[in-house]
Formats: sequence, C-alpha cells, structure tokens
Amino acid sequence: MTTTDSLTPNPVLRVAPAAPAEAAAHFRASLVFHADVSDVAAALAADGDPGFVVLDSRSTAAWDQGHIPGAVHLPTALIPGQAGQLFDRSAPVVTYCWGPGCNGATRAALALAELGYQVKEMLGGFEYWVREGFEFETWQGHERRTADPLTAPAGSEDCGC
Repeated sequence: MTTTDSLTPNPVLRVAPAAPAEAAAHFRASLVFHADVSDVAAALAADGDPGFVVLDSRSTAAWDQGHIPGAVHLPTALIPGQAGQLFDRSAPVVTYCWGPGCNGATRAALALAELGYQVKEMLGGFEYWVREGFEFETWQGHERRTADPLTAPAGSEDCGC
C-alpha cells in the first residue's frame, strides 16, 4: 500500500540536485571566492612569498586577543580610507574575521573588491585557525592550542581534503 509520505521526497531531495555541469560551475565559483584555513596556513608556512596578503578585519581589542602571524590589521570601517596605503593591488588579499558565525570578513572582502582588489574570504576565520592548532600571536606573544579533533585529524598536518 502506497502512502502519501512515500510519494513525497525527503527534505534533502525535495529540491533536486543541480545537473553535474551546473554543480561544477557553482563549486568552482565558490573556490574563486573562498580559501580554507588549512590552505592559508600551508601557503604561509611554505618557503617564499605565498602570493597573497592576509587581512584581519576585526577590532583592535580582537586583534590584541589573537591574530594570524604576519596578518595586516585593518578594521572593515577603515578599509576605504587606508587600503591604498597598505596593499599592493597586484597581490590578492585574503580576509578573515572571528569565524563562521560572523560576516565581517565578507564585508571586508566586499569593501576591498569595490576598491579594485582581488580578494578571497578565509572560511572559518580566526576561530578555526585556532581550533585547527595553528600558531597565533597575541599582545603577549605567540601561542598555539591543541587542534580540536573535530576540525583536524589528531597527529596529522593534512586533513586529506
């Protein structure tokens, strides 16, 4: 016996998946706009110029609490007036803010793009930088926390993504 429930798609398939070509275009576009915390860390740790600049768009209090080593501090509200003095337009800028629950990095990326900069947003922000066990700086010096096993495999530098 067929019930109405068996004819109704589940919530996942209620809207059908995109065609493979459409999905490929979407995910390719996503990678154009976003960078992963682990990829940023690997590029910064490699010898030589990573080919991009990292921008922390948070407040001074947040910056003092902790930031990515080598990042440039420029709160989003100050980008229009100061970006030209701090960034070379030929180098892409990777923005970050607190974490996935904050859109500050998105707003900073928008402000930079509107000024003519190539830009990507670092997914996960400072929260995931710390949670994945990467070194960070505070006003007191360098720190590193143990990687959260929910964000990075224990004892491995590579998540296999």
